[in-house]
Amino acid sequence: MIDGTGQPDARTAGAPLPYAGYRAVLTTMHGKESVIVPSLRDELGLMVETAAGLDTNALGTFTGEIPRVRSIREAAIAKARLGMAATGLPIGIASEGSYGPHPLIPFVSGGIELMVLVDDMRGIVIAEHLVEDAPAYAHAEVATSQQLEAFLDRIGFPDHAVIVKPNVPAAPPVPLHKGLRSTRAVTEAVIRCAACSSDHQAFVQTDMRAHMNPTRMASIGRLAHRLCARATLACPACAMPGYGQIDVETGLPCAWCGGPSDLVRHEIFGCFACDHREHRPRADGRTCADPGHCPRCNP
Repeated sequence: MIDGTGQPDARTAGAPLPYAGYRAVLTTMHGKESVIVPSLRDELGLMVETAAGLDTNALGTFTGEIPRVRSIREAAIAKARLGMAATGLPIGIASEGSYGPHPLIPFVSGGIELMVLVDDMRGIVIAEHLVEDAPAYAHAEVATSQQLEAFLDRIGFPDHAVIVKPNVPAAPPVPLHKGLRSTRAVTEAVIRCAACSSDHQAFVQTDMRAHMNPTRMASIGRLAHRLCARATLACPACAMPGYGQIDVETGLPCAWCGGPSDLVRHEIFGCFACDHREHRPRADGRTCADPGHCPRCNP
């Protein structure tokens, strides 16, 4: 049982999981509760509700009509706090994603998904992330029906919806069409947007909102499992939940010269509540780097 402040009563206070029996709010406009709430309930015992009527677009949009001025961590925390303020609950959950060119692989798209559990009872923020190497993220400049058809085939349309806007807007107001999942709707939007573009082309992009992109929604579901696993780990120094990897240290020795490469040498584990840190070897057991990653052997 839980009282009005979100605290469990005596029957659940001794539960082994740090959040068993507590109440929390998930802030989302895009149906993420379908893949987040079950994990939090089944793996943490956390009872999660959603806050209706909140406009998370005010924190920034994928399409850029409202710029994102925060980091994804800051945006996720701000989003969680919107729900906490609306419900009065001391625990908030939110996720945020960022997609674009892959940071390590040229000409390939990539993404980062981050999820936070804001815990004002303990004064901590537990965060977990994953890197998405094969997102359903793409865009194209389209002038012909053949170009449009090739793009839609490539992204898995209509399961993955698209956004259409002018490629080079001629003048405001700039039309923007979101959540398109029919060929007719996309074709009509392309015609309208190309007519408003200085180069007579439309910009067509995958809609990265979670409810419009099942590949991204699946990534968020995997991330929810990772956040739950992290929330069950206690810091060996202060016993706060959320212990896990917080950073990396590069410098894996080169197999030829033994000098530091640009690959990860240690994974740094730490606590969100105290200064406890530990360096662990790479999880994959790799102890030396290919010379191609060595600035001395491959300058």
